[in-house]
Amino acid sequence: MTNNAELMEEILHVNSTRPRRKSIANRFSVIITYAALILISALFAAPFLWMISTSLKPDTQVFSETIQWIPKPPIWSHYPDALKSFPFWLYLRNTLFICIMTTVGTVFSAALPAYGFSRIKWKGRDIFFTILLTTIMLPGQVTMLPVFLIFRWLGWTGTFLPLIIPPFLGSAFSIFLLRQFFMTIPQELSDAARIDGCNELSILTRIIAPIAKPAIATVALFAFTGAWMDFMGPLIYLHNEDSYTLAIGLQAFLGRHGSEWSLLMAAATVVTLPPILIFFFAQKTFIQGIALTGIK
Repeated sequence: MTNNAELMEEILHVNSTRPRRKSIANRFSVIITYAALILISALFAAPFLWMISTSLKPDTQVFSETIQWIPKPPIWSHYPDALKSFPFWLYLRNTLFICIMTTVGTVFSAALPAYGFSRIKWKGRDIFFTILLTTIMLPGQVTMLPVFLIFRWLGWTGTFLPLIIPPFLGSAFSIFLLRQFFMTIPQELSDAARIDGCNELSILTRIIAPIAKPAIATVALFAFTGAWMDFMGPLIYLHNEDSYTLAIGLQAFLGRHGSEWSLLMAAATVVTLPPILIFFFAQKTFIQGIALTGIK
């Protein structure tokens, strides 16, 4: 009897210590995971933080032998001086116009084909969708010259048209992103709408689009940030300084004020900040749109 009691006590003791060990192991793995994520995020954030630090430094501290993250003292006047050094507001207006038109065109031209590829059954649908996906593998550098020749033949060079018309013609990646999301929506919703007398366009605008807001917002965010940071397109097609975007204006600023690194970093910070702020405000919708599509 004594041996049985001691055996039972030992078993109970072992069972009680197992959850504690498991809990400690889980906490340790969580700490390691967060430490690795913090380290990786610090590596990505360091260049941006260094750019902000440089934008506030006096010229004597920019090329100092020791690394100095915090300027002493910070010179906030570099920001208004940088914005006065080139027509910032004109370039901002041009950039916003291109970004808004690109975003509208991308969402509009992606939603309709994505609905056709995901919600409507027609002969050859999968074959045409496969052909569409193969265009993603074609680099833009391959089509750059023939596309430029076409736009020059149309007389569009020197205007915004080569930058705002192509988004209205469809983007394979955006179509794929929305198509994958549309396929997760139950088909019964579309069937019920058809019974009530809705056509396909009404189903898309009244049923599918409200449900697919995360995916549509993701496509819009990709389109906006891509147009905002685009440098090659405006460099090729915009010839007049009055039509420059911020990316081209920043390059021109570098040519004129190349030795004034504090002003250059201040201008770069102002140009880079809007996409970052947009992502932080829309990151919940952005992550949800990615997680619920075929990109996950």
